[in-house]
Order: sequence, then structure tokens, then C-alpha cells
Amino acid sequence: MIRKFEHGQVYHPDREFVAEAADLGRPFKDVYVTSKDGVRLNAWFFSADENSHYGHQVMLICHGNGGNLSHRLELCRELLKAGVNVMVFDYRGYGRSEGTPSEEGTYLDAQAMYHWLQENGFASKNIIAFGESLGGGIASELAVRETVGGLVLQSTFTSIPAVGAELFPWLPIRWISSIKYNTLGKLPDIKVPVLVMHSREDGLVRFLHAEKNFAAANEPKMFWETNGDHNYSLKSDHDRCTEGVKRFLLMVEAVQGQTTELAK
Repeated sequence: MIRKFEHGQVYHPDREFVAEAADLGRPFKDVYVTSKDGVRLNAWFFSADENSHYGHQVMLICHGNGGNLSHRLELCRELLKAGVNVMVFDYRGYGRSEGTPSEEGTYLDAQAMYHWLQENGFASKNIIAFGESLGGGIASELAVRETVGGLVLQSTFTSIPAVGAELFPWLPIRWISSIKYNTLGKLPDIKVPVLVMHSREDGLVRFLHAEKNFAAANEPKMFWETNGDHNYSLKSDHDRCTEGVKRFLLMVEAVQGQTTELAK
């Protein structure tokens, strides 16, 4: 009963689509990828604008715990404005992806999409993991398991037990939690540029989580404060979010340029 309650609090998948990729009004690929453990997953890939300066870069979106990829069209639109390619996918059990979500399962799902991007011409250093809320824990794990060019944490908690203890202070969450998504614990091992984006108005994941994540991250890193509640910071403050991503891309470019110079 405890495990069922925990799973129900962490994962809120939705099979019903509220939009289609074509609604964005630009070229896309409806992608199906099979994970290492045999689960068939669905994703949308949107190409960057032709001749974009960042046309070699791709943002791999690990979305939050609710809905499905069709609820992330606005996020895709804003990231595309920054000039990058964008891939958004559904974890197992979400949208048109098969299976049932689990912590290790979502990690394998992100790796499957990462490998698809590699197979379709993107160098590891040009794949940036973008984690939205719960997705921050998944994107962080991807940055530990695979080589990425950067990591973005939008409205991300330090760990599931930490945010659970705040939401359910009368329960011994830290003792009984089996689902971790320990973003904070992974950040010291991540050696690529990190962007932390968070709003002080976030009523679900407190601003303190962002401050702790940022403190744990290695340099080079960037903190970008946004506005709005947890599920609406992008919608109410999309221009500022896009500007933050653009500045982060400049940081990534500068770091990769320095690495290239040192390698000569």
C-alpha cells in the first residue's frame, strides 16, 4: 500500500494527447525508439531553423511527472527560439509509450533517446540534457551515465524524499521512500556546464531546492531566476526563460571553445 501511494504521488502519466506535433507549424519527426530493456517509446524531434548558429546543438527534454509530451509544445517552441534542435519524449507509461514508469525505467528511457540522437548525427558534446521538474533528476542521471554538452534544471527538486518530506511532514518520507531521483547527490559528479532555472513563487518545489542544487554543481554554472508558479513559470515568463537558455548556450559554446584550444 505504501509503495502504491508513493508511485501514485511521483508519477501522473496521461495517455490522452491535448495537441499534436504538427500544431507547432514546423518540420518534425514522430519517433519511436526501443529502450535497452525492450520498451517501445515515443518522441517528437523538431529541427532548428535553417542556418541557425546552434543548429548542431539539440535540447533533449526530460519532462515533468504529469501529462505527456503533448503538454510540452510551448516549452519546445521557446527552446526552438533559442536556435537549437529539440527532442521531447515520453517515459514508459506516458502518452504513446509502452510500459509502466519506474525510476530506473525513466533513466533507461532517456538513454534510449540519447542514443537515437547519436545515431542521427549529433555528437555527444552537442546533446544538452534539459530536465523539467521530475525530469531534472532524470537529466542529471543521464549526465552521469553519458557524455553530454550541458545540463539544464528547470524547477527541479534536490530529491524525491526531500520534497516529499515538505509536502507530507506528518509521514516518515525520508525513511520509507524507495524512489530517490537524487539530483543533489549527482551534481558533484557532473563536469559540464549547468543551468539552474527556478522561480521564488514555486509553491511545489521551493526555491531552496534550486539554491542547494546550484551550490552543489561544479563550475561553470549559471543561475537564472524566473517568475510564476511551478507549472506556469514558462507560460507566464517565457521570454525570460528563453533569454536564460540563450545565455547558457553562449556559456556552453565558450567552454567547448576553450576545450578545443587546450586540445590543440
